[in-house]
Formats: sequence, C-alpha cells, structure tokens
Amino acid sequence: MQPTPDPLRRHSVVTGGAGFLGSHLCTALLDGGDEVTCVDDFCTGSAGNIAHLLDRPGFTVVGADITEPLELSRPVDLVLHFASPASPADYLRQPLHTLETGSLGTRNALALAHRHRARFVLASTSEVYGDPLQHPQSESYWGNVNPVGPRSVYDEAKRFAEALTTAEAAVHGTDAGIVRLFNTYGPRMRGHDGRAVPTFIRQALAGEPLTVTGDGRQTRSPAYVDDTVRGVLAMADSGLLGPVNIGNPHEMTMRALAEKVIGLTGSASAVRLVERPADDPAVRCPDITLARDKLQWEPRVPVEEGLARTIAWFREHLAN
Repeated sequence: MQPTPDPLRRHSVVTGGAGFLGSHLCTALLDGGDEVTCVDDFCTGSAGNIAHLLDRPGFTVVGADITEPLELSRPVDLVLHFASPASPADYLRQPLHTLETGSLGTRNALALAHRHRARFVLASTSEVYGDPLQHPQSESYWGNVNPVGPRSVYDEAKRFAEALTTAEAAVHGTDAGIVRLFNTYGPRMRGHDGRAVPTFIRQALAGEPLTVTGDGRQTRSPAYVDDTVRGVLAMADSGLLGPVNIGNPHEMTMRALAEKVIGLTGSASAVRLVERPADDPAVRCPDITLARDKLQWEPRVPVEEGLARTIAWFREHLAN
C-alpha cells in the first residue's frame, strides 16, 4: 500500500536501499522524520535487510532496476544513489551490470533528481584512488587505477559516475554531491561477500583459519556503518558538490584486523596467508580534513566497539 504523502515531510529516495549500506540509510532517514522510497532490483540487496521497515509509516519499496528510467508519482526532495554491486564477489560476478549501474543507473538517478529539483548524492568510493601513490588520500588526488584490471568494472564505474554527476551539476544546475566512502562495515553484511570484516568474522565464529591475503601488511581504514551514514546525511544537507571523503583516518593492517577479530570473538582460529588478488591496493587511508571543515563530521565509533557490535549481529544471525 502506498503511504499518503505528507507535504511537511521530506521524501527521500534511496537507490540500492535493500543493500547493506542502503538499508541503514533508509532506517536513519525514517528515524529522522523522512518518508522513504527504497528502490532496488535485489541483485545483491536482500529483502531481509529492510524487513524491519515494512510496517513503518512512510516507507515504500519499489522493485526496479535503476539502469532503466525511473519515475515516481510523488514529489521527491532527496535522491541518494547507492545502487551498485560493491563487494568483489558481486562485481566480479556481474561486471557488465556493475558498469551499467555506474553509468546508466547514475544517469537515471540524476534525471529523477533533476525533474523533481531534488538534492542528489552519489555514493562513490575510495576505489577511485586505485593503488594509491599518495598517502593518506585527499580528494585532490587523481588516483592510480588499472582501467582493464579485474577491479576496473567497479573502479571505473564509480569514476565515470563522478564525472557524470559533476557534468550534470555544471550543465543542468542539479543540486548534486559526491561522497567517497572508505571500507564501511557493520551489521547486515553478508559473510561470503568477499570483504575483509565479514569474512574474518564468519571464519572466526566457525573456528576456521582467517584468510589474510599476501603478507597481511596492506592497510585499510574500517569505518563503522553508523559513522558512514552520519557523514552521508551531513553531505545531503550541505549543498556541497564535493567529492568529500567519508572514512576513518585510523588505518590498520589486514593482519592486525584479523587478529583483533580473533581476540574479540574468543576464537581459537589462526591466521592463514593466501594469494593476494591482482591490483589489491597496498594502502588505504582517507584524509578527512574537508569533511571535518565543511561537514563538521568525523567518525565516533572506535574499531573495537564497531567490531564488537558486528560480531554480536553475526552471532545472532548465524545461529538462526
């Protein structure tokens, strides 16, 4: 059933709203008083991620592929474009769909925002920096990306989406913004999606070896999902074009992350080194000066606390 529109409430559209991060955004927007339309084709998103929202007033689900034109009958105030396969397991399995979502999908989401004179925020990624030669990475860094490597379908889709968003703002005056997200983790991630945190937690809880690639000295900057959501919503309210990095500037090695997960789970698992994937970045750490200055945002959740919350969620859901 379609909710009766309330002209006093902002209507926000989240593409990819049934995904890990998108579902957290839908929840936060509803908690903030918005009416929310979740748009998802469920190619990587899950109905279970939004099951807790289905009975909430003002929440609507539209099953649609954003690579096809989208029109909604109700006025729209905010479009958050988060549709895209985002884990290596997904974008390597769906390379063409990933590229189409970054290109056609971004074009259609921008068109929706333009028609409704809505604010638009693109979820870009730290992957636009590739295997960076600058460390930490600031928004002025152009990146070091292999355009034909195995990760290119995701990296280049997001780079094109940034270019398209920037051009749309310049040519049509669309109120657009770009956030570059770094290594977000938290509840509702899938244990087999290929990203480090859910993989390590799943393995630790099962008593399996934690598979760390290469020598384990490559770094990432894990950011808890609640912090990322706060940053995205601050960008939505800012009017900035960006791009703006949203991430945790406290990086750690993959081996240290695995060992921390072992300690927090109380697992008897050991670390096992495996082959490192092609084009795997050696370092990843955001310079968040711009986010601090322009959005008054920085992460609040320490990695130990965020991992503990995520482990608790995995314990509950792996047991069911």
